[in-house]
Amino acid sequence: MNRRDFLQSAGVTSLALGLGSARAGTQRDTVQKLPGRKPRNVVFILADDHRYDFLGFMGKVKFLETPNMDRLAREGAHLQNATVTTSLCSPSRASILTGQFSHKHGVVDNQTDIRPDVVFFPRYLQQLGYETAFLGKWHMGHDSDEPRPGFDKWVSFRGQGQYYNCQLNIDGRRIQATQHISDELTDHAVRWLQQDRDKPFFLYLSHKAVHGMFEPAKRHLGKYENVNLEYPVTMADTEENYRGKPAWVKEQRNSWHGVDYMYHGQMDFDTFYRRYCETLLSVDESIGRVLDCLKEMGQLDSTLVFYMGDNGFCFGEHGLIDKRHMYEPSMRVPLLAYCPELIKPGTKVPQLVQNIDIAPTILEAAGAETPAHMDGRSFLPLLAGRETPWREMVFFEYYWEAAYPQTPTTFGVRTDRYKFIQYHGVWDVDELYDIRNDPDERYNLIDRPEHQGLVKKLRAQLYDWLEQTDGMQIPLRREIGGRSDKRGPREVKKLQYHDKNQ
Repeated sequence: MNRRDFLQSAGVTSLALGLGSARAGTQRDTVQKLPGRKPRNVVFILADDHRYDFLGFMGKVKFLETPNMDRLAREGAHLQNATVTTSLCSPSRASILTGQFSHKHGVVDNQTDIRPDVVFFPRYLQQLGYETAFLGKWHMGHDSDEPRPGFDKWVSFRGQGQYYNCQLNIDGRRIQATQHISDELTDHAVRWLQQDRDKPFFLYLSHKAVHGMFEPAKRHLGKYENVNLEYPVTMADTEENYRGKPAWVKEQRNSWHGVDYMYHGQMDFDTFYRRYCETLLSVDESIGRVLDCLKEMGQLDSTLVFYMGDNGFCFGEHGLIDKRHMYEPSMRVPLLAYCPELIKPGTKVPQLVQNIDIAPTILEAAGAETPAHMDGRSFLPLLAGRETPWREMVFFEYYWEAAYPQTPTTFGVRTDRYKFIQYHGVWDVDELYDIRNDPDERYNLIDRPEHQGLVKKLRAQLYDWLEQTDGMQIPLRREIGGRSDKRGPREVKKLQYHDKNQ
């Protein structure tokens, strides 16, 4: 594969294709229309920390009921290999909104705000005549909830917000929410959709759920209290489970993001697992309410509806909780699409799709070309079942955070079969997995003689990507806030939840 073919297959544009930063910069403020395209209404629903296989139709969690997510997959499309470029809230959200890798848009942690020169794709939608709305979790700049460019309607909150009694910023005016935050945001979404308008619309509904500490809506609290849990095979602290694994992985199980001392002892694992599943139910109901609203408006068949998670989440795999690392439950996300005019029922998309592809896809649905500075590409042809050349690999980056020093800086490349992970700045072993034959990532192949040629090739492709996308610098940030760096174990305390009768 030559250099240009490699860069195109990897979904790299702009700098990688020799367009240069100066040329890309002059094109950032405008978008080119596609001839003969009718703008389509679009709804994008985002959940927080929803891993790719915690959906009813996936069968992973036998007791979990997600009828509306199941409906999207049954009547629309399931993108089976959707991943994020960085498994962390703010970087992933910035990649969704910009179509760029984290090292390009600069949001590499949960404290960093977006640079003023970076453009969110809804600004292009406004140029195309759309009315736009952002409702929910923003989480760039940490504590900022101020309205951002690109949105005609704004409902947000500071930082992670609260499940109950959350203070909202509505178009610059702060009010107190009166319901569970998933219900509150959905009410705003439905009211906004129902407004009379003569423009196409774009709704970005960004849920707080299911971010920890999980707090279900009162009607769902305790629904799964007595269900039996199935623990992942890699959760046990055994010699077999850690044979060939990096030392930092086993060390982390005894920390804030590990099963033996999770959140410094604030919650036991079983409660943690059950409350996550219960909290997810309000997100599923939100999807159903949006679909019902579109049906009442007569817009259901023509509107392109997406549902996605901003990153994955571990529930005991390799002794870990949380995300940040490149293991499958962390890197992969649910991605569903629905539009009867465009997508055949039961469509399955096996290609490697990433969060950087959301902006180009929505722009194409709106009748616009992908701007040259974006790293992603539109997967609209895949949804429509059309044959189209597609990337052969995706890339991953995560930068060490002082607040959570357990996870090292990580770079990696994933194909449809193999995953290569390289750790930076630590004396530890890299990883190679045959994820087709070892989906639980139990057997590190990095030292196998028969795989040394593959390791060399993937490592070279990883550095080609970094070099060609201006990613050969490690971002340095001022340390802000405390550190969740204690080691356990300590006696686990049961976290108290609201009274269902309140």
